[in-house]
Parts: sequence; C-alpha cells; structure tokens
Amino acid sequence: MRQTQITRNTLETQISVSLNLDGTGKAVLNTGVPFLDHMLDQVARHGMMDLEIAAKGDLHIDAHHTVEDIGITLGQAFAQAIGDKKGLRRYGHAYVPLDEALSRVVVDLSGRPGMEFNVKFVRARIGEFDVDLTNEFFQGFVNHAMVTLHIDNLSGDNAHHQAETVFKAFGRALRMAVELDPRATGMIPSTKGSL
Repeated sequence: MRQTQITRNTLETQISVSLNLDGTGKAVLNTGVPFLDHMLDQVARHGMMDLEIAAKGDLHIDAHHTVEDIGITLGQAFAQAIGDKKGLRRYGHAYVPLDEALSRVVVDLSGRPGMEFNVKFVRARIGEFDVDLTNEFFQGFVNHAMVTLHIDNLSGDNAHHQAETVFKAFGRALRMAVELDPRATGMIPSTKGSL
C-alpha cells in the first residue's frame, strides 16, 4: 500500500496530510485557503491519488506560512509513500491546456531537490490568493519530496487558467512518475542502483 499520513506542527501552522498514491482521485481539503483547496483538488483528481489535508495557520497575517507548509507536508507524505522507488517509472510529464492557457510539468523522482518555475502570471492575485505563493508551495514540495520539478506556463492571459493548468499538469506528471512499470519489477530506475 503506497499510502501515508503526516502531521506537521509549528508555531505558525498545524497541518495533517493523508495520501494514497493508488487512489481514485478523491480529495477532502480544508486548508483555510479556498483557492489552494481548488488547486489541490485538481492534483488529486488528475493524479488519481486520494488526498486529505487539514490545516490551521496564521491566516490573520497572510497565507504564506500555510501554503508553504502544506507544500512541505505534502512533499514529506509523497516521499514516504513512494518508498524505495523500486519498479517506478521515475519520470513523468504532462501538457495541460485550459482555453487559452497551456502548461507543461516534468518531474523526476531523482532523490535530489531541484525546481525550475517559469510562470509569469498576468496578475498578482486570483481572488484573495497571492500568485507568488504558488512558487512557495511547489518549492516546499520539491525540497521535502526530494524530486526535480520543471514547471513552464507556455501561454495564458487569465491567471486562474494559468494556475489551473499548472496544478493539473503537476497531478498528471506525478501520476505517470509513480506508476509501476511492469517491465522493471523490483528494479531501481537508475544506473546508480539507488535514488
């Protein structure tokens, strides 16, 4: 079973994440940041993973700590759920359009955190959500999932569409990367023999 539960408690946030990589795309989300809930629902649905996240944070200041710490906690859960990576495809990629917007996400379960984030949002806020927090979420995830992640928004003139294509593509890329490869049963997908 590739599933786990992680809890992270700090003076700024209290977060619990339950993740099942072999789920059906169900999500139960209560982060206190409605737009992030909407985006995480896309990750679960398009990644075909079951995801439950409950978060309480210092939203009276702003959403920064909450969004970043959710990325961190989800990254920790992801790293634990994929285990030793034997038999996984390792690499995943997806292009996702939404009307005029198009994004590409490529992931490598490399064991090394690295991120290239190339998204120039057309406006600074989506409703109450500060678009700068998108980068913070993904950086937190990458640092703790120990993956290499490339995110490129290739077109878009609606910030909501830009963000949604990024999160959908992220879910689909993860789904591909964590799939079990029937030709590589029990093998680490690296010439080094470890990831």
